[in-house]
Amino acid sequence: MSEDKYGLHTICSVYFDSDDDRIIRSSLTKPVYKEKLRLRSYGVPSGDDYTVFLELKKKYKGIVYKRRIPLALSEAEDYINTGSHSGKDSQIFREIDYFRDFYHAYPKAMIAYDRIAMYGNEDENLRLTFDFNVRGRYDRPDLKYGDLGTAIIPEGYALMELKITGSMPMFLANILSELSIYPMSFSKYGQFYMMKGEALCSQVS
Repeated sequence: MSEDKYGLHTICSVYFDSDDDRIIRSSLTKPVYKEKLRLRSYGVPSGDDYTVFLELKKKYKGIVYKRRIPLALSEAEDYINTGSHSGKDSQIFREIDYFRDFYHAYPKAMIAYDRIAMYGNEDENLRLTFDFNVRGRYDRPDLKYGDLGTAIIPEGYALMELKITGSMPMFLANILSELSIYPMSFSKYGQFYMMKGEALCSQVS
């Protein structure tokens, strides 16, 4: 496998949720169908014209569907604050509008991490990513305030995600088997939410 052209880069995502954290609480129960809305940037935004992506992600029986719209950071902020589409109208925006209205969702948490992505030399559809320094914050969940946050996974650890469209190549299956690496579910936002609950319980006790 080879590292992609971006090298080590930072990804920032603002997650939307309701006052009672309904979306993430539902997601953690692992329902057959779940959905989430986030505003994502590749790199830390450097100005109002920086391109970001408003993304509605749906998952049904393990199959992921993504609907995303590229926007300038200023356009995204205008939409979040006023609901204005800046002259843009589409089926995706209508789905996002419905999601926000249904859940009364607004920016709730910012999650950032540094990623290295790799692809297969023989099959470019084979993707492997490593996410380091995963961090989050609840105060100022806004991309323009940078990527600082509290650590979500222990120092020295990384999250590895494998994306395969067909069957897994034997070389990779053998490596994973030898290292006793098996699939598991992990949500960065979900883990950060549970950390908040543990902190509150600790304060009470």
